[in-house]
Amino acid sequence: MTVNQIFDSFDNLRVLIIGDVMIDSYIFGKVERISPEAPIPVVNVKRKEIRLGGAGNVAMNIKSLGATPVLCSVVGTDPEAKDLIELLNNNTLPVEGIIQSPNRVTTVKQRIMAGSQHVVRIDSEMDTPINADERTSLIEKAKSLIPSCQVVIFEDYDKGVLDQQSIQQIVAFAKQHNIPTIVDPKKRNFTHYQGTDLFKPNLKELKEGLKIDFNADNLEDLKKVVAEAKKTLGVNGIFLTLSERGVFIDFQNEVHHIAAHLRSITDVSGAGDTVVSIAAICLGLKLSPKAIAELSNLGGGLVCEYVGVVPIEKEKLRAEYQKNNK
Repeated sequence: MTVNQIFDSFDNLRVLIIGDVMIDSYIFGKVERISPEAPIPVVNVKRKEIRLGGAGNVAMNIKSLGATPVLCSVVGTDPEAKDLIELLNNNTLPVEGIIQSPNRVTTVKQRIMAGSQHVVRIDSEMDTPINADERTSLIEKAKSLIPSCQVVIFEDYDKGVLDQQSIQQIVAFAKQHNIPTIVDPKKRNFTHYQGTDLFKPNLKELKEGLKIDFNADNLEDLKKVVAEAKKTLGVNGIFLTLSERGVFIDFQNEVHHIAAHLRSITDVSGAGDTVVSIAAICLGLKLSPKAIAELSNLGGGLVCEYVGVVPIEKEKLRAEYQKNNK
């Protein structure tokens, strides 16, 4: 496919995103003095904003790329859940996969910003695993949605929505329907994603998740570690993000290291969400491992030029990809 055919094909995809959805709350202000009560800055509030976060930010990235995201998660019945549903509706995103439970708290991450400086973050959340009834509801909801989608993302933030039992049942069901799966993992369920197609940790997550250490600057060491990790985790492929070192993929009998592009880095928040979103769409389109790595690496760098968690712009990514593939 040509570059334009690839990007135009994004519009035909439905992407199921299963995991921890949350609200990113921002308070923007100015600091002009230090508090007389303690040696801390006083932020004079100018503007407040709430956005979809966690798996919700992945959904916003998927939408911004032209595909249709479908979120599947368990949230509370609190006022924050109402805000979340309203955010989904305002962004014309499906709400059919959102399960509300009186036993859960809807996660909110509140960031206080002074100019472009991140002053403090306040998290309101619970991370206990969902109960048996909630798990059953999640699995049944996922099964009802998978046949209409072309790829499934497991977006795990260790907030309790995903556990070993739900993961294994959903992965098995996706396999039966030949729907590829990609994982954005965290520590708790790190070793529970056997049978998934593409496992996307960052370097820190891989080292901590498998309790290993190695020199990521040595390509031969990297190849050996990732090949061994594929066997240990029981996954078909690994797509490892390496921050300033770029990305590394071992998938479908191909191995590639793609260097990072020089960027003016403003904020790395949400870059991982952008990477997994692009990789999932490429996986859904059955693009080559090299194309998956190149496109995702480009997109992850682009969003770091913006303050806060923002979705990737499809046309900017298209232009960058064309420029780099002349």
